[in-house]
Amino acid sequence: MTHHADVSQLSPATRIVAAGREPRTPGGSVGAPLVLSSTYHAGGDVIYARVGNPTWTAFEEVLGSLEGGLATTFASGMAAVDAVLSLVPVGGVVVAPASAYNGVVATLDQRARAGELEVRFVDVTDTAQVIAACDGAHLVWLESPTNPLLDVADIPALTAAAHAAGALVACDNTFATPLLQRPLEDGVDVVVHSVTKYLAGHSDVIMGACVTADTEHGRALAARVLEHRSLRGAIPGPTETWLALRGIRTLALRVERACRNAAELAERLRRHPAVERVRYPGFGAMVSIDVAAGADAADRLCAATRVWVHSTSLGGVESQLERRRRIALEPETTPVSLVRLSVGIEDVEDLWADLAQALAGA
Repeated sequence: MTHHADVSQLSPATRIVAAGREPRTPGGSVGAPLVLSSTYHAGGDVIYARVGNPTWTAFEEVLGSLEGGLATTFASGMAAVDAVLSLVPVGGVVVAPASAYNGVVATLDQRARAGELEVRFVDVTDTAQVIAACDGAHLVWLESPTNPLLDVADIPALTAAAHAAGALVACDNTFATPLLQRPLEDGVDVVVHSVTKYLAGHSDVIMGACVTADTEHGRALAARVLEHRSLRGAIPGPTETWLALRGIRTLALRVERACRNAAELAERLRRHPAVERVRYPGFGAMVSIDVAAGADAADRLCAATRVWVHSTSLGGVESQLERRRRIALEPETTPVSLVRLSVGIEDVEDLWADLAQALAGA
């Protein structure tokens, strides 16, 4: 197993590089190894690879250090979501954004129809509405910024209200990353990531994670999500985890560049006559636009780019865009002409020239 040095006093950009390493021994490996064994010699901490893997441990040390808690990796972001929902008793009440990621909304809808949960969908920008919905709730699910409307929630106020009502709070921090937002510091109980996106960063991994505080309460929650992972088999492959560990080492550089590009493009898009509305919270590398001429024009825009990639994911080094309502599961709260832009690390002038020519055709 890896043994992390005490990196807690280092800046996040340094911790990303320093955490999750092997002990410094002469001739030893600098990087964490890719461990592919499915089983282990008896007498150690782990006897079978569905329960533990040193490659997972290395990645979990890095992410846990960044979020300020204890990380547990999963096979996908949705597997991490499923683990959090396992904390809700059968028939329990979940409060969630009406405009959340479509996989979350679809899962909650499915479980509500099956009678497993009661779901109260809210507008996370309306703090009073969310607080009112907390009465009798077991879990408040937050996204901030939301996907794809990029709405921002008052995480500290909503967390305090949820706790006062006896509810747990989970926050999807995929869009902001722990470099821009650390929800555990606002009192959130569980932070969720689609590691697929910014953390891994290269559009070649499917993986998820949960992070809880390193407190008695947080450790108890971590034990429950870990048990869920082990019993359900929702484990990441060691190769995917190793790729994510390699990818996360450059997170600070990638996020810095992508955020700078996004801020510049958002400003230029606000002045473009083909754009009816720009949705950009003032931080992060996600920008959504409402195309003035409607859904068909939005589709033409996405089809006309040559540098931007027309695809359904985000958070990679490459800039990606898509009209979200082309996805069957997308909530109706998403305007039909909305195009979500995941701004990458390319030269901003190339990105703008490509967008501008595509918008002209739209």
